[in-house]
Amino acid sequence: MFFASDNTGPVHPKIMDALSEANTGYAMPYGDDAMMDRVRDQIREVFEAPEAAVYLVSTGTASNSLILATLAQPWETIFCSPVAHIHEDECNAPEFFTGGSKLTLVTAPNAKIDADKLRRKIEAEENRGVHGPQRGPLSITQVTERGTIYSVAEITALCSVAKSYNMPTHLDGARFANAMVTLGCTPAEMTWKAGVDAVSFGGTKNGCMGVEAVIFFDPKHAWEFELRRKRGAHLPSKNRYLAAQMSAYLSDDLWLDLAKASNAATARLKAGLKKIENTSFLYEPEANIIFAGWPRSAHARLHDAGAQYHIIEGALEGDNPDEILTARLVCDWSMTEAKIDQFLDLARG
Repeated sequence: MFFASDNTGPVHPKIMDALSEANTGYAMPYGDDAMMDRVRDQIREVFEAPEAAVYLVSTGTASNSLILATLAQPWETIFCSPVAHIHEDECNAPEFFTGGSKLTLVTAPNAKIDADKLRRKIEAEENRGVHGPQRGPLSITQVTERGTIYSVAEITALCSVAKSYNMPTHLDGARFANAMVTLGCTPAEMTWKAGVDAVSFGGTKNGCMGVEAVIFFDPKHAWEFELRRKRGAHLPSKNRYLAAQMSAYLSDDLWLDLAKASNAATARLKAGLKKIENTSFLYEPEANIIFAGWPRSAHARLHDAGAQYHIIEGALEGDNPDEILTARLVCDWSMTEAKIDQFLDLARG
């Protein structure tokens, strides 16, 4: 019963097979391998973007930070949600890699930035001349860190606001596939057709061992990104092992199948929790993340039985068994119906 994160699950067997196949013979390093050529073609085809610049790195923090460093000058500010991963969970890596760009937090109901509030935040910057930060890129997260999803129309509206101030937009897509499956749209519709300039296209949380794709839809950013990636110590020598993962991930729609599996598992868990007395949801789950609260006594049963998940509000230790503690639950592609039903049985008591 592992619901702590979609990072906790196993690598899909097809990804492991691809790594094993890549582990034969010799291949040129630093992305000059034949597998990387294939990956570029695959991603360009999936995103309907034949001119896109495509790179691979091993972590989401690297992909987000290096993209933003390419799009933002040190004297600019990056607009993002207060719960954005780049703000809460990357140890100031964006500020570090940009050489000093700050983050400006935009009010985000349900963890989604509001277009009108974004405009007001933008208007509040770049009006103090040399004394204040200049306007830099917008960064949005899809799926958001609270399990909600921007519609294509919402992304388009935000990108439109950003472009009206000549600002680029970055999309943190650590759970890109989960969002796309929910929306039933294409990768192009959720990105460049909506106005997004660069994407962190996640694989690690969706069945890969450790690979994220960086996609710039305008190749003018390519050389600067390559320099920043090398200078930032994120140019892998044995790139073929990243490329093997991404190629297998994109082959035969595996990436979509895995996202459908984790979303379906979450839907089953959500439906079961909604039937349990004294259980409430902080946000309506739309992909593979749930934020819900239920009594301490049920949490105690679950933890005693070995369930793994994070309590984000309240503490397991306490005297009142009826106190509501809020949990974050995440399903990965490998979560089974049996484990979900076991969790729900324990929660019911």
